[in-house]
Amino acid sequence: MGQGFLQIALTLCIVIFITPKLGKYIASVFLGESTMLDPIINPIEKILYILAGVRRKDEMTGWQYIRAVICTNLVMGISVYLLISFQRLLPWNPNGFGAMKWDTLLHTTISFLTNTDQQHYVGETSLSYFSQSAALGFLMFTSAATGLAVGIAFIRGLTGRKLGNFYVDLTRGITRILLPLSIIGAIALIILGVPQTLKETLVLQTLEGATQYIPRGPVASFEIIKMLGDNGGGFFGANSAHPFENPNGASNLIEIIAMISIPTSLIYTYGVFANNLKQAWLLFWMVFIIFVILIWVTTVGELQGNPIINKNLGVELPNLEGKELRFGWAQTALWAVTTTATMCGAVNGMHDSLMPQGIFSTLFNLFIQIIWGGQGIGTAYLFIYLILTMFITGLMVGRTPEFFGRKIEKREIVLASVVLLIHPMMVLIPSALALLTEGIALAYPISLAGISNPGFHGISQVVYEYASASANNGSGLEGLKDNTLWWNLSTSFSILVGRYIPIIAILLLADSMSRKPKQPETRATLRTDSLLFTTVTAGVTIILGVLTFFPVLALGPIAEGFKLASGS
Repeated sequence: MGQGFLQIALTLCIVIFITPKLGKYIASVFLGESTMLDPIINPIEKILYILAGVRRKDEMTGWQYIRAVICTNLVMGISVYLLISFQRLLPWNPNGFGAMKWDTLLHTTISFLTNTDQQHYVGETSLSYFSQSAALGFLMFTSAATGLAVGIAFIRGLTGRKLGNFYVDLTRGITRILLPLSIIGAIALIILGVPQTLKETLVLQTLEGATQYIPRGPVASFEIIKMLGDNGGGFFGANSAHPFENPNGASNLIEIIAMISIPTSLIYTYGVFANNLKQAWLLFWMVFIIFVILIWVTTVGELQGNPIINKNLGVELPNLEGKELRFGWAQTALWAVTTTATMCGAVNGMHDSLMPQGIFSTLFNLFIQIIWGGQGIGTAYLFIYLILTMFITGLMVGRTPEFFGRKIEKREIVLASVVLLIHPMMVLIPSALALLTEGIALAYPISLAGISNPGFHGISQVVYEYASASANNGSGLEGLKDNTLWWNLSTSFSILVGRYIPIIAILLLADSMSRKPKQPETRATLRTDSLLFTTVTAGVTIILGVLTFFPVLALGPIAEGFKLASGS
């Protein structure tokens, strides 16, 4: 028990150590300051800008930035859909895989395009190495860089700067952050035993005379950007529980650090942009404390195990169902909370086998999206809550709310409300439709049937699927049979709306704030870099999340927890 908690504590200490260093580097990249990579990257970027017809000094308005994001994503999505459709004719296909079903392929393309990577397919039996690397791997870089660019543009707008140029931000995010770190991480994973090969599936004869198929491929390069970019989609169906993706404790540590490092560092990056590191650290510790509480809730539930099973056995054992024994209960619990906190979605165990406390924590992360939030977008969500808190406290003291000396008015509150309301709509409405028709689907063989565990856990399965889709997370309670027309199309809709409507609102809000004149600070100005205001922000965030999603939490993991505790 003590060893498990010690592993968690050491991992969190590494995260705290990395945050200011990586955060300062990210700020330097997007502020246009010199970095150690300039001699190598500058010539490459110049060529890319010339080929793309981009001028680095061209600034974009909010709508120009939005059009650039949507048009670029649309072109990339269509290209990847076509590449996978014709994968049988393309190279690096030693197993001879053909195209997926159209609805599965549509869902897969949308999912990877939006940094969601929700998978309704098994990679080792569906996709060629070319499709995995050149198609989905390409989207892993660009979708993460898109989120990072939007987050940086939002920070610029809040701090009174112009939004920048999307194409420049996208390029810098890939060439100066994601790609260099991915190269280092991939080499480390190869050393630790993760394969990187183009050879076909290995066919062996077991001692019993049976035939065993061992899939392999260019896994290390795929795995590191999956974690670093908070993508989450696995090369194999078992994701990071597969020994070729995550062979040992050292690789597990590297992947957890890669998963959380950029989201935590972006809060520090904001502090550099705002020239207010005090506020950045206050926000960091606010999120960190909630994060640690959720880890504690999850680990205690997994350590105590299933009370019904323990009662029948007459001994208290941790919950090891659905877990890789090389990681155990502690690392699986830490990973589950981290992957839903960062909107990564990768798994090193079966979330469907988590105790109700773990399902509560993972759902809570998916609902509020700021602990630590997705690549770039999560940081924007954090400041959306900060703006709402400023508005509420301004009303309480009778002052016009201001953020960095810029007034928060009707337009900003409307846009902030859109960001926060779209997510529950894309979770609760389709969940209600799926649950409403589930009874019919169980009676008649139509594609809506999917729940594998009726009752309270079944409610969690459905809600989790749509929360994961709308939050662009991608993980799932995999007892749900989700590779059907209904689930593919309905989750695709939640993914698209949950990704692009908030991005539009975020960029318009940032553009609006950047255009406002700065008001001089007075003694009556409400400061946002105080412990009191940060505490109020935490309270507002939790209250808004609870008010919105408590009914489904009560009907899902909370009710399931009481049921297990009662021994029924």
